[in-house]
Amino acid sequence: MTFTPWRSLGKKTSFTEHSLAETLDGGQSFRWNQTDTGSLLGVWARNCVELRLHSGRLEWRSPTQAPVSKEELERYLGLDGLHDQACDALPWRSDPLLATAMQRFPGLRLLRQPFGETLFGFLLSAVKSIPQIKEGCERAAASFGEEIVPGVWAMPDWEDLVDISEEELRACKFGYRAKYVWGTARFLSERPGYLAQAEAASYEDARAMLMQLPGVGGKVADCALLFGAGKWEAFPVDTWIAKVMNASYGLAGMSLDQVAHFGRVHFGSHAGLAQQFLFSAARRDAD
Repeated sequence: MTFTPWRSLGKKTSFTEHSLAETLDGGQSFRWNQTDTGSLLGVWARNCVELRLHSGRLEWRSPTQAPVSKEELERYLGLDGLHDQACDALPWRSDPLLATAMQRFPGLRLLRQPFGETLFGFLLSAVKSIPQIKEGCERAAASFGEEIVPGVWAMPDWEDLVDISEEELRACKFGYRAKYVWGTARFLSERPGYLAQAEAASYEDARAMLMQLPGVGGKVADCALLFGAGKWEAFPVDTWIAKVMNASYGLAGMSLDQVAHFGRVHFGSHAGLAQQFLFSAARRDAD
């Protein structure tokens, strides 16, 4: 694979090596991997990009056979000026745990990924680690997706999965999640435009719509909406966040939905960004 020359995305970035790796490969997305030289190579939609930090600036390049525009990359990375405003709006001034987490991961941000493939990734996430979800996504892409450049495949669209049997999906080692992927593909094929309608709806309505899909509970719906639909009020509650909220905010005994509601109220309209800082700090503390 040949690449375009390295190019800078402009002025010095707020990313650090840690926050860039955590943003791309810390559980928001599942198609990024570190290269032998320390850069990060990733795929979303029909885009393939390599990123690195060099002299305090974020640099990028893409395959010459499939160039990616600067505008497309900036949109994916959320480099639109809203991130700093969102960080400032979080209640870090009165919440020392959040303030510490934000200080540990300066530059950490929320990606804006394709909604459909974000949903796919999180449908595979039940009782799975990040490396296992990544492996599942790669198998699905290689088996059912479009080859972007030699050896690199896009994730299949939901339309591509309509004629794929549950047995073929199980061959990708999805386990019981194969029936959710199979069922969701058929659900969506019978309701054209369903995901587009959910993406355009309010957070509450979009969440209710996603939870009509096979295998989609509150956490999967919130992850898909936060990382794929730009609904920053979503507050996914997984094992890591449940432990943090129980231990530090006195929520022991609450249901996951109650914890999620508390998170949305306490952290406000950008609760999902706070969640990501707390999630990253909790995982780092466990290493």
